[in-house]
Amino acid sequence: MVQQPREQWGTRAGFLLAAIGSAVGLGNIWRFPYIAYDNGGGAFLVPYLIALLTAGIPLLILEYAIGHRYRSSAPLSYRRITRPAEVIGWWQVAVCFVIATYYAVIIAWAARFAFFSVGQQWGEDPEAFFYGDFLELGEAPGMVSGYVAGVAWPLVGVWVIVLAILALGIRQGVEKANKVFIPLLVVLFLILVVQALTLDGAAQGLDALFAPDWGAMLSGKVWIQAYGQIFFSLSIGFAIMVTYASYLKRKADLTGTAVTAGLANSSFELLAGIGVFAALGFMANAAGVGVDEVVQAGPGLAFVAFPQIISTLPVAGGLFGVLFFASLVVAGLSSLISIVQVIVSAVQDRTGLGRVPTVLVVGGATALASILLFPTHEGLYLLDAADHFINQYGIALAGLVMVVVFGWVVRKLPYFERHANATSTIRLALWWRVCLGVITPVLLGFMMWDSLRSELAEAYEGYSMSFLLTAGWGVAIGAIVFGVVVSLVPWKRADQLAADDARDEAAGTVPGPSTNEEGGR
Repeated sequence: MVQQPREQWGTRAGFLLAAIGSAVGLGNIWRFPYIAYDNGGGAFLVPYLIALLTAGIPLLILEYAIGHRYRSSAPLSYRRITRPAEVIGWWQVAVCFVIATYYAVIIAWAARFAFFSVGQQWGEDPEAFFYGDFLELGEAPGMVSGYVAGVAWPLVGVWVIVLAILALGIRQGVEKANKVFIPLLVVLFLILVVQALTLDGAAQGLDALFAPDWGAMLSGKVWIQAYGQIFFSLSIGFAIMVTYASYLKRKADLTGTAVTAGLANSSFELLAGIGVFAALGFMANAAGVGVDEVVQAGPGLAFVAFPQIISTLPVAGGLFGVLFFASLVVAGLSSLISIVQVIVSAVQDRTGLGRVPTVLVVGGATALASILLFPTHEGLYLLDAADHFINQYGIALAGLVMVVVFGWVVRKLPYFERHANATSTIRLALWWRVCLGVITPVLLGFMMWDSLRSELAEAYEGYSMSFLLTAGWGVAIGAIVFGVVVSLVPWKRADQLAADDARDEAAGTVPGPSTNEEGGR
């Protein structure tokens, strides 16, 4: 089968905006502010920035270097490094499939709530509206018992948009979409933040967020939370950045781009924290309670607390709501596109199919699974369990295994350091290898141990073990099994490329991508 020429980004700015778009997602808006507040406030910024410099950016550079060097999807790139590592790549592809199925439904919720904001259709009790009238949530988790049309049809719309953009390709679809999405997101959120800062009680909210608790710095939990936030928010550990970097041209500033993307992501998280806590301060002030009594994270913040804030605003409540939920939609779409692109790229490399057929088959299958499972009476329970287990034992664990294999087992960090230095303005040195060879694996390993200890001591959210074995542990373990099974299928092209790579390395060269900018190797 003839291999299709590899696509490329049109400009470095296009790649950078896409990388930022992938990193800036729902978690930046509804997870970071609460994590910072709950772990020392302003003092949390110290371990957070240290985590960014010692784990986030170094791992970004590694993923950029792998993708740029091999110009392949994650499974093929890893196999070319060492054949057994292909398992990690397909494992990460399975993780992306799971995340894409439920991530899309949250975007659909936000799209509906943007319209609800205009007339504040949630009424006097946003909590009852969200869980009851809107989600029609069942009393307990279980198998699918019925569908919710009000969630299903916007979910179909989300998938139509995402698949249409992906079908247009990297340059004409993904790049152009992010050139619109990211500036739009920044404008929307800046307007929202300015509006939030003018509210009565905004200062109270910001004080709650940024007042430093320096004693928290002595807690290991705070440092683990900082590293966890950086790891999850930068889109590292599940093959997105390997995939995106594989479409770069031969001359690409890998380290400079990684630093820029990392700092841009963190800057948006701080901006989100300011906007969210200014609004929560207003909510607390209006209710005559402390900020600690209104702070929430996750869906509760977005779809319960914020509608309450919108209903309380003296003027322009509808505008505030549209801005907030539109920001969620835009941030979510840019991230979802990158997640599905991982699957599309892997299947293209494996089968040699063109982009449009692959998007239709693979993207269509992902969309179908999403539409069948999540706009249901049990959808929120399924989402909650799948999200928790695939994050803890999919993204984080796969990232840990990747770093250990490439850093400790095959010892390729010096190789990728030379490759990055050959194309970048900021040169790597011993600090990069220490960060990836020691700091990142040790901290991720501790996170895994601590998480497993808590998991085995008490059932997550009190769910029944049968439900967790299906929607939680089953999903996480299934992703690993999928990676192992698919990697056992013979792949002649991959073996030939791996042999070429071994020959190049034996000759003492560190080749970049092909000088043929259109066709790859």
